Amino acid sequence: MEGKTIQLLVHNIGTLVTLQGTAGPRTGLDMSEVGIVEHGAVAISDGEIVAVGREEEVRDQVKGLEIETELDAGGRLVTPGLVDPHTHLVHGGSREHELALKSKGVSYLEILAAGGGILSTVRATRQATEDELYRKAKDSLDKMLLFGATTVEAKSGYGLTVEDELKQLRVTKRLNETHPVDLVSTFMGAHAVPVEYRDRPDDYVDLVIEEMLPAVRAQGLAEFCDVFCEHGVFTIAQSRRILQVAKAMGFGIKIHADEIEPMGGAELAGELGCISAEHLLAASDEGLRAMQRAGTVAVCLPATSFNLRASHARARRMIELGVPVALSTDYNPGSSPTESLQLVMTLACLNLHMTPEEVITAMTINAACAIGRADRIGSLEVGKQADLVIFNATNLAYLPYHFGINHVDAVVKSGKIVVHEGQLVKERFS
Repeated sequence: MEGKTIQLLVHNIGTLVTLQGTAGPRTGLDMSEVGIVEHGAVAISDGEIVAVGREEEVRDQVKGLEIETELDAGGRLVTPGLVDPHTHLVHGGSREHELALKSKGVSYLEILAAGGGILSTVRATRQATEDELYRKAKDSLDKMLLFGATTVEAKSGYGLTVEDELKQLRVTKRLNETHPVDLVSTFMGAHAVPVEYRDRPDDYVDLVIEEMLPAVRAQGLAEFCDVFCEHGVFTIAQSRRILQVAKAMGFGIKIHADEIEPMGGAELAGELGCISAEHLLAASDEGLRAMQRAGTVAVCLPATSFNLRASHARARRMIELGVPVALSTDYNPGSSPTESLQLVMTLACLNLHMTPEEVITAMTINAACAIGRADRIGSLEVGKQADLVIFNATNLAYLPYHFGINHVDAVVKSGKIVVHEGQLVKERFS
């Protein structure tokens, strides 16, 4: 460390949650081992962590070095920056009119079959300009940052034409270049069958494979490919075709699996070696075991279940079987219109029966694994990107216990203070 300048020293941390000790996702009992350090500090140089641990030890390590800025955590709780591994960030319009339909018992798939749901958002997204989509998505991304998210996955899937899918993905790329939050881009042209292909879904699958995927790859607009494998959307056979081609083209692969009916999507995720499978409300034990063998991360979305008044993913069973569990908002304009990972914390504890320790693991290192970023984010360790959150709390349990408010005091992203006293630091935004 000789010769370095410490650009930021976060000190006087009451409880420091490091998640140190593993390169891959945590499973089983290890999800409860979160690496707590009392009276901690974190030293940062060039956007990376250079020392972390008890404050007296960290100060010894940086003794004699210039410290440009010290940030007093005031005895508060500090965690790694939260990671949101499943969102539909870029879209046009909103769907508040569907709330009354849901209250009357109209199901998600019934709304979709009637031309609403995803297809309603498709119409709004096609009509919107890139600048309009950018401004709307930036507003949501600002909110996510204020709630503690420092890395966010963003899916396309509301264009369903070659150009409109590319339009969404270009907005994601632009946001990644201009906003402090890091975005991980996922192509999801197979999010729904558009109206113009309603009677010939296999032709639409051909379009996704033959035109969309090559165009996305040629322009370098996405790292992953996702498919909505569900009754009335894409079959197991169609999903397998798309994901196999995407994998052969070099995309990482994900799948919306067994959200509403037990289709065998979890089994397919294990068969193909998907990096993650999402939703999983109806996943079978056989499917979960296939995921465990493949190392596929289960991304659970309790805010979606809450909003749809649906059953919940069997997170306790997943943990028992050794499946790595991550959590996400599933931010989207229909089934989960929330940017708050802190709300998801509460829902995961109450409805998925997860402990606060399991929840923070699922929102940091395991979520980072679900988007292929665990080598850089998800824990507070020397050499990793300096992403961390200071919460107005003294312990982990307080975050899900006291729900409905924002506990974030400050956020450090890549070594820079981007939220301070609960407000965005605007000069950090390009």
